[in-house]
Amino acid sequence: MRVMLFDSHMHTTLCKHATGYLWEYVDRGWKAGLDGVIFTCHSPMPNRFSHQVRMEPDEIWDYIALVGEAQDSAPEGFEVRLGLESDYFPGMESWLEQLHGTADFHYILGSVHWHIAEYNAAFYNGDIWQFQCQYFEHLAESAECGLFDCLAHPDLIKNASVEDWQLDRLRPVLEKTLDRIAATGVAMELNTSGYHKIFPEMNPGPEILTMMKEREIPVVLGSDSHQPERVAESFVPALQMLEVAGYDVISSFEGRQRQELEIAEAKARLAEAVV
Repeated sequence: MRVMLFDSHMHTTLCKHATGYLWEYVDRGWKAGLDGVIFTCHSPMPNRFSHQVRMEPDEIWDYIALVGEAQDSAPEGFEVRLGLESDYFPGMESWLEQLHGTADFHYILGSVHWHIAEYNAAFYNGDIWQFQCQYFEHLAESAECGLFDCLAHPDLIKNASVEDWQLDRLRPVLEKTLDRIAATGVAMELNTSGYHKIFPEMNPGPEILTMMKEREIPVVLGSDSHQPERVAESFVPALQMLEVAGYDVISSFEGRQRQELEIAEAKARLAEAVV
């Protein structure tokens, strides 16, 4: 059976900060040499929690229908899968568990979004070091809660204050965090959109990626596309970075079950791209 190469992180206009039609994301992925894409739009949350950047609760059915339409119109042999990017926030676990049961999702991506107003109000007291440590505590908790298949952009917090990002100082915190994540079997994402952020580096950066490999944490590739033209963006350098870190396979999900593809095979397919 052919293991497929996916971009496993992209959005729709329902999140209120993405552009383009779903067919444009699909078309871009097909031309880029992928075998499929997984839509992972920002999940709804209760009580209008960060509602400015996500779909409303009753729009989940619109989202499911949109992905279904994209599946029906995709090129022959190109697979479109239904996923979701859900925020981890302490106290929201029961809401998410119920939400994740509303459809046959192939992939649930968990995120700790430090930059949303509700997270800042709850956890930032002006001490950036404490804020960084709290973020990584929540990252470990998100793996341990059992709600997610993979953790998105795991060092996103480095964008909170670039001048205060000191990896050597954080190393003991990161080691404990990654040990806890590794114990759960949950995958982690290599998110190529980091090049467009304040700290212009993939999420995670190469040092953390090496630490992940030391613990044999599986890695999923995602572009975090909010525009069609970013589908599969920087996947070749991402695969090269994974090889430098010691990885020889990448993962994707079908029916919430992890599958592996050899990096050499993934690179060969991307080399055949028409864009």
